[in-house]
Amino acid sequence: MEAVLFAAGNPVSITELARILQWPEAHVEQVAQALREKLGRDESGLTLRQTGGGWQLVTLPQVFPVVERLAEVTDRHISAPTMETLSIVAFRQPITKQEIEQIRGVRVERALQKLLDLELIEEKGRKKVVGRPILYGTTDLFLRSFGLNSLAELPPLPTDADVAAGMDEQQLSLLDENE
Repeated sequence: MEAVLFAAGNPVSITELARILQWPEAHVEQVAQALREKLGRDESGLTLRQTGGGWQLVTLPQVFPVVERLAEVTDRHISAPTMETLSIVAFRQPITKQEIEQIRGVRVERALQKLLDLELIEEKGRKKVVGRPILYGTTDLFLRSFGLNSLAELPPLPTDADVAAGMDEQQLSLLDENE
């Protein structure tokens, strides 16, 4: 019952709980009361509330201020352009912002800042050239996030022949014109 109520999020009626759990309604009511008491005894951060004709697993009012901070967590979604920037850093590290922009053909400040905020990349030092631009590389969190033990486990980059094999005639003619 606890798992069903947790997954539901919203109040679930006794009738619906009985159907889902395949229990008689009287038994559902008994188990709900027992669960409510157990959560109270265990000093859980949750409680079981009877509301709107059903039961709902909810946060205790006194812990809500702590749970509310969860909404402040940084958005962990990575857009396609940001993922492309991350890929360039992963395969070409250490690499400067200017080198990434040259490869991508667009500015990358926002993507780099997002990756730094998510701790997927970090500053690895400064390039020994005029202006001493920052060098970026991936972090241990990057490896863990992608299930890698080391950068050696990254898949190989496709060769020019592999890329050309996936192009149609029009794309190939454009490629030939640019070379």
